[in-house]
Amino acid sequence: MLTSLYVEGQSWFHRVPVRAKLAALVVLSVALFAMNAPLLLLPAFLLCGALYLSLGMTARQAFSRVGFVLFTILVLAGINLFLVPLPQVIALILRLTTLVLFAAAVTATTTIGAFMDEITILLKPLERVGLLRAADVSLALGLVLRFVPDIFARYQAISEAHRARGLPIRPMTIIGPLIILTLKDADTIAAAIDARGFRRQ
Repeated sequence: MLTSLYVEGQSWFHRVPVRAKLAALVVLSVALFAMNAPLLLLPAFLLCGALYLSLGMTARQAFSRVGFVLFTILVLAGINLFLVPLPQVIALILRLTTLVLFAAAVTATTTIGAFMDEITILLKPLERVGLLRAADVSLALGLVLRFVPDIFARYQAISEAHRARGLPIRPMTIIGPLIILTLKDADTIAAAIDARGFRRQ
């Protein structure tokens, strides 16, 4: 069961500074969307796939982290088969999958605290001109990264409860309880944040 996006390890990518990883993610995103030829996108896909698989996870763990997103990409590609030529569909799959694999590698090798610290530093210039509060944005990002695994774990628990009762597993019967439990957690977290004065004006 997925309990955290971070994976303990000593790989070279674990040792890369957070700012460099985020910068590489931005540059990669721009480069991928600037390329349309599958033959140009394929090397990037292979490199990011190799990077992701080199982080010390088993094949099952690696797939469980990105499986749902990859399935969504395939569904999107299936729809596009009726709208655009096949080479463009292949480019779409390679582009999005490469981006997902690299982003997953970044989150797997960076702690939530490191993410929050770096985002706070990067957003300080915007805070000085009154556009936002850097600490609030970094806190929001940290909460998202922290509770994504919890949501997946809760989804698995609800699915297993359905199986144990012999009930069919349908998205509509699972999403309802999942949303309710998630909103309850959100209320509890918000109360804890206010109680500790993290968002004083």
